Amino acid sequence: MPDSDKTSSKQGIGCKNCRDDEPLGFTFTMAFQPIVDIRTREVYAYEALVRGTGGEGAAWVLDQITDDNRYRFDQDCRSKAVELAARLEIPCLLSINFLPNAVYEAATCIRATLDAARRFNFPADRIIFEVTEAEELTDKSHLQSIFTEYKRRGFKTAIDDFGAGYSGLNLLAEFQPDILKLDMALVRNLHQDPVREAIVKGVLGVCDALNIKVIAEGVELPEELRRLRDLGVYLFQGYLLARPAFEALPPINWPDD
Repeated sequence: MPDSDKTSSKQGIGCKNCRDDEPLGFTFTMAFQPIVDIRTREVYAYEALVRGTGGEGAAWVLDQITDDNRYRFDQDCRSKAVELAARLEIPCLLSINFLPNAVYEAATCIRATLDAARRFNFPADRIIFEVTEAEELTDKSHLQSIFTEYKRRGFKTAIDDFGAGYSGLNLLAEFQPDILKLDMALVRNLHQDPVREAIVKGVLGVCDALNIKVIAEGVELPEELRRLRDLGVYLFQGYLLARPAFEALPPINWPDD
């Protein structure tokens, strides 16, 4: 390992975790849910969603995470998502959630992902890294450095759960990702709620000005999809279209109109 990877305490901790390969003490796998483009009726991306190997939900897995295993879990999630995406022959983008508070130094911590992409022959330029707005950020400048390094490496970046977390528009003012995902709390019953619609219109205007793609997630009703489509949204994710499939790619229920 180059000496440059040991120049700070954060880097040293990260590198030590990589070398030691300490087991997590539990196993996990992934389910996949499509993000679809309703204009072309094509899958834009598949999001990898963590699951227990016995079918347990994401909450069960995340309850196992501690400060001691957070880094290892984050690294293993990336590798597992890439491995399964390659096995399933995903032909489009792959969206992977990451824990910004688990990344010690972006250039160092991305190596496991790049190694997995090479090992399983999955194109690295088809990977999206999503940071959830629901995770409280302990250091915004650190997240900025992560986004900058990921973009430099050719990865796409996304803010997940926008509108439901800690920072809202303040986070968007600091970091301009390639993609923003509207949280289901904003999407739910939007067609009946002029306040939510006004907020979404405002977010769409900002994203248009900043050249950021918008995904509406958590869509469950045809009326929600139609109203969002009328507002200019064309990328969708939610139970209306497909539920996550355990280690598989689910069939898609395309809208009739």
